[in-house]
Amino acid sequence: MTMAASLTDVEKTYRTGAVGVPAIRGITLEIEEGAFLSIAGPSGSGKTTLLNLLGVLDTPTAGIITIGGESTEGLSARDIADFRNTHLGFVFQTFNLIPVLTAFENVEFPLHLLGVGQPAERRRRVEEILADVGLGGLSDRRPNELSGGQQQRVAVARALVKEPTLVLADEPTANLDSTTAEEIMALMHEMNERRGTTFVFSTHDPLVMGHASRLIMLRDGQVESDERRGNGHA
Repeated sequence: MTMAASLTDVEKTYRTGAVGVPAIRGITLEIEEGAFLSIAGPSGSGKTTLLNLLGVLDTPTAGIITIGGESTEGLSARDIADFRNTHLGFVFQTFNLIPVLTAFENVEFPLHLLGVGQPAERRRRVEEILADVGLGGLSDRRPNELSGGQQQRVAVARALVKEPTLVLADEPTANLDSTTAEEIMALMHEMNERRGTTFVFSTHDPLVMGHASRLIMLRDGQVESDERRGNGHA
């Protein structure tokens, strides 16, 4: 099976003066293409740090991280930006949409960064993904004209439109009510199954864990358990 990402003996230690605080302690992990994986654990377990390492938002103190068959080791600042644009999509709990842009323009934005060809091709891809996430008729709305659930759907569409190796979501249901959170998780599960997109969540929400087809529990920066659960909804 092809791996979307792998970590080999990865460690992350943060320094406060002369004191080192270990956040990740020697994690080795393989994430298969098409996974729908949740990383969970108590506060301080290292789940957000692990997601940041996978997102190349932080660099490991030791070990090797490979995403889409490419190592993240030794990348320059410019290379890191290009790497993230090519391989990674992000869904944030605060949505992180650009207020002055419409839903269409927010989703199209990463295609501009990637230099995706002609306007007609960009329009086709954006309209297709907006329809897939149930926003086909709302493409001209700005974020403040959309509900929280609709804004998160735009964020999901933005993450998917460039067909990334991994979509990373840090607490994606945190700012949503329970009904909307269920709808968003069902949407991402559908995108996972229909498009084969690999999703990795950092969460403490039982709803997100329940949808996961694989649940990794962290404690004190180490993998405490790694449970595979078929199609999720456990």
